[in-house]
Amino acid sequence: MVVAPDPVLILPAKEVPAAFSWLAAQPRPVIAYGKDVSVTAADTVVHDIAAAEQLAKRVSAAPLAALVLVQVLRSTEALPLQQALDVESLAYASLQEGSEFARWLAQREAPASVPDGRGDPIVLTRTGTEVNAVLNRPDNRNAMTTEMRDAWVAMLQLLEHDSSIECLKVSGAGACFSVGGDISEFGTFPDAATAHWVRSVRSPARLMARYGQRVRMQLHGACIGSGIELPAFAGHVAASHKSFFQLPELQMGLIPGAGGTVGIARRIGRQRLAGWVFSGRRLRASEALAWGLVDALTD
Repeated sequence: MVVAPDPVLILPAKEVPAAFSWLAAQPRPVIAYGKDVSVTAADTVVHDIAAAEQLAKRVSAAPLAALVLVQVLRSTEALPLQQALDVESLAYASLQEGSEFARWLAQREAPASVPDGRGDPIVLTRTGTEVNAVLNRPDNRNAMTTEMRDAWVAMLQLLEHDSSIECLKVSGAGACFSVGGDISEFGTFPDAATAHWVRSVRSPARLMARYGQRVRMQLHGACIGSGIELPAFAGHVAASHKSFFQLPELQMGLIPGAGGTVGIARRIGRQRLAGWVFSGRRLRASEALAWGLVDALTD
């Protein structure tokens, strides 16, 4: 009989072993607390035990997804971007077949019907060596539908095939930049292996990882899930002062699956990312700037 360990380990920062190899062997998230925030052999570090216990409560509600998240972050921290994206996608695929995601699907409210948008999902204009791109599904809050994903891929393939494009500027029409994955399409994949294959051959994140240094993002309003995961790969990210950012995947029994464990982790670090995903909280624009998630704030 296999006895599962507690879903999370909480330790005072001073008691965390120094070796990262110790952390890599832990089959659960490790949360350290205390004034020493330089503890590397922990998955996240908070200032006091109350904050640690609050995160642990959320982890305990989705222990499988939380474990997979920290294992991905531990293993991909030093990998090349494309290999790290492989690991993220395989991990995401495993959770798509998991009990926590199945429970969320069964409990979610039926998504509201949104009429089909008009015009191209992304509107492109070019002036000289610069291309301006506007996400053009404001009625659906520029959600990452299959249509929008394919439009992202086509947009980024311009950088792949046309070296004369020096800068791609991306913004969103309507009240926000993007609320991320379209909830109505969650769970519609034929199987997890096929979903991984799609993320391997039709992935905006993979193209952003290759050509993101030529991309400038202008974010506003809600930037949720892929709505911040993809921009994180850009060479420059600006956001309005009223923007907010959120990674809600843990409560769905998932992890960020649009490149977030790679692109965001390279910007803010794996420990800060793990704590943010555990908390599920909205991050204000000023915090995002302080963390390095965005590079500048605009009016």
